[in-house]
Amino acid sequence: MTLDPQASRSSLQSLGASRMVIEAVKPEIDAGRFAAKAVVGWPLEISADVFGDGHEVFAAAVLTRADGQAEWTETRMQALKNDRWQAEVTFDAPGPHTFMIAAWRDVWGTWRRDAAKKIAAGQDVSVEIEEARLMIADTPAQGADAKALTALAKALKSKTAVDVVMSEETDALMHRAGPRANACTYDHKVPVWVDHERAAFSAWYELFPRSTGAEGKHGTFRTTIDRLPYVKDLGFDVLYFPPIHPIGSTNRKGKNNTLAAGSDDVGSPYAIGSDEGGNSAVHPELGTLDDFDALVAAATDYNLEIAMDIALNASPDHPWIAEHPDWFDRRPDGTIKYAENPPKKYEDIVNFRYYLDDGTPNAPFWEAIRDMFLFWAGHGVLCFRVDNPHTKPFPFWEWIIAEVHAVHPGAIFLAEAFTRPKVMKRLAKVGFNQSYSYYTWRNDKAELTEYLTELTNEDCRHYMRPNFFVNTPDINPVFLQTSGRPGFRTRAILAASLAGNWGLYSGFELCEAAPLPGREEYLDSEKYELRHRDYDAPGHIKDDVRLINRVRREQPAMRDFTNLQFEVANDNRVLAYARHDAETGNFVLFHVLIDPYAPAEFTFEIPLWKFGLDDNASIEVEDLVKGNRFTWHGKYQTLHLDPESRPYAIWRLIAPGEPR
Repeated sequence: MTLDPQASRSSLQSLGASRMVIEAVKPEIDAGRFAAKAVVGWPLEISADVFGDGHEVFAAAVLTRADGQAEWTETRMQALKNDRWQAEVTFDAPGPHTFMIAAWRDVWGTWRRDAAKKIAAGQDVSVEIEEARLMIADTPAQGADAKALTALAKALKSKTAVDVVMSEETDALMHRAGPRANACTYDHKVPVWVDHERAAFSAWYELFPRSTGAEGKHGTFRTTIDRLPYVKDLGFDVLYFPPIHPIGSTNRKGKNNTLAAGSDDVGSPYAIGSDEGGNSAVHPELGTLDDFDALVAAATDYNLEIAMDIALNASPDHPWIAEHPDWFDRRPDGTIKYAENPPKKYEDIVNFRYYLDDGTPNAPFWEAIRDMFLFWAGHGVLCFRVDNPHTKPFPFWEWIIAEVHAVHPGAIFLAEAFTRPKVMKRLAKVGFNQSYSYYTWRNDKAELTEYLTELTNEDCRHYMRPNFFVNTPDINPVFLQTSGRPGFRTRAILAASLAGNWGLYSGFELCEAAPLPGREEYLDSEKYELRHRDYDAPGHIKDDVRLINRVRREQPAMRDFTNLQFEVANDNRVLAYARHDAETGNFVLFHVLIDPYAPAEFTFEIPLWKFGLDDNASIEVEDLVKGNRFTWHGKYQTLHLDPESRPYAIWRLIAPGEPR
C-alpha cells in the first residue's frame, strides 16, 4: 500500500492547524444530544479544559447566541488550575440557545509576558518593541479600537515607547483586538434551553376546584376564584388543578376507590371523557370555558400562574373512542384494554395507542395531544403537570415538548414520574422543565444529605430541576401519618428551603394524615369525593408555610438550589445547611430538627471561614423567624430545638461590610 500524496497533504493541513485542545466541556449533556438548562438573567457557569503544546500564553472564550440569530456574543474565559477555564454567561430571553468554546494562542499575551521579563532584567528590548510595532500594524480593528491602534502606533515612535507598549491600556486594547494564532473551536456547538425564573424557582399549591363550593355543594371555577386570596396569602405563585375535564360514568369509582359508585359519586377526575367532551373540554359542573378564562384572569391579577394536570387517560366514554378507534390499545378479542399497574387495575380508564403495529408513531394521535397542549396555552395556561409521563414513550415527550416550546418557549412541563432514577433523569433531558423527586421518602439526615448532594453536585444539576412536593392526592407518606404536627412543619421547611421548586397538596397545612390502613394513601381521598375543609381549624401550620415562602422571596440565596451547602451540627437528628448567593453575599443558615418526637440540644459550627474570618471572630446574625438581631462570638454555638414549639431555626449571617 502506498500513500496518496494529495490526501496526505490535506490531512497535514487539517490536523496541523489544530494545535489547541478543548475538552471536558460543562455543561454538555450526553455529548450535546440534549440541552443543558439555564434561566433568563441567571449566570450559567461554563467550563472546559483548554491547553496547547509549548509555553505560550493561551486564551479562550465562550460564544453564545439564541438559535436563529446570526451574531455571537463573546465572553472571555478565565484560567483556573490545571488548564481548567471558566466563564459565566447570561441569557436575556427564554428559548433555545447555543454556545461554543473558542481557544487560541495569545500572540500579544505571550509577547508581553516575555518582554516584561526582559525589562525586569534590564535587558535591551528594542527588537521586542519593533515586534510590537509590526504586530499592532497588522492588527485589524473597527471603530474606537481602530482609532486607538492608530494612536498607539504613533506613540510607539516616541522615547516613551516601552512605557506605552507595556501599559494596562495597551494590554486591554490588544486583549480585545490582538492576533489569535491557531484559533479553533470545540468540536460542536452545545445546546442550552433557557427558561423564565419560575421554571427554576416556584412554589406550587394544589387544590381540587370541585371542592371549593359550600358544604355539600360541587365547586366551580367561579367559587375557586374565592380561594385565590388564600393561596396568595400563603405565599404560593403557582396554583395547580387536577384534571378539570368531563368525567366518564362507565365504571366510575366510588368513595375510597370502590368499584361500585353511587348516583351521587363524583368519580375520579383522571377518568377523562364523556358525552360532554374530552381533553379540551371542561367538566360541566365546574362551569364553562368562559368561567375558566375568568379564573385564569383573576389568578393573573394575584400574580398566580395556573397549572393544569395533563393526564393522558381516557374514560371508556371518551369521544375519541368512537371518532378514532385506532388510537386505543385493544386485546385480541377487540375490546379496549383497561389501564393496569399490576396488581392494580384502573377500570375507569383505558390506554391510548402511541405506536402502530409496524412500529411507527401514531402520528395523528401525537398531533392531537400537541394541539391539546396548545389549546390550553391559548387559554392562558403555560404550566403543565404531566401525570405518569414515564409510562409513555420518550420520543413522544421530546417531540411534544419541542413543538409546544416552539410556540410558547415559556411553557413549563413538570414530570410526575416517581420511578427509577435513570428514567426520571431521561425525562428531564428530553425537555421536562421540572421533575417530581424522591424527597417524599427521604427522611433522616444521611438520606437527605446523600440525595441533595446528588441533585446539586452531580451532572444532573445541569438539566434536572426537582420539585419537592411534600404530599400529593396519591401519596400520604408514612412519615406524615405518624409524626404529627411537628413532622408537617419540618417537612414543609425542608422542602421549601432545600429545593428551588416545592409544593403541597391542600390539607397538608391542616396536617391531614388519616391513611387507608397499611397504605400510603389518604382515607376518604379527595380523588373520589368532595372535601370541604375548615382552613382555620386548630393545629394548622399556615404560619410556617407563610414564613418559609416569605424567606424564599426575600433572600436572594434561596433562588438557585445548586448553591446548597451542608454545615456541621453535632446531632444526627438535626440537619444543618446553608444557602449562599455569591453575587449579593446573602447567606442563610438553617437548623431543622427532623426527629418529631423529642427535643435536641446540640452544638453547631458557624462557617466563619467562608466570610474570611478566623474561628474566634464575631458575626452579626438576623433571626429570620423572630426578626431580631444579635451577634455570635466564635465558631461554636449551642442551640435548643423542640418539636412542640419550634423545630427549626433560620438565620441570616451578615458579613462585614454587607448592606443591612
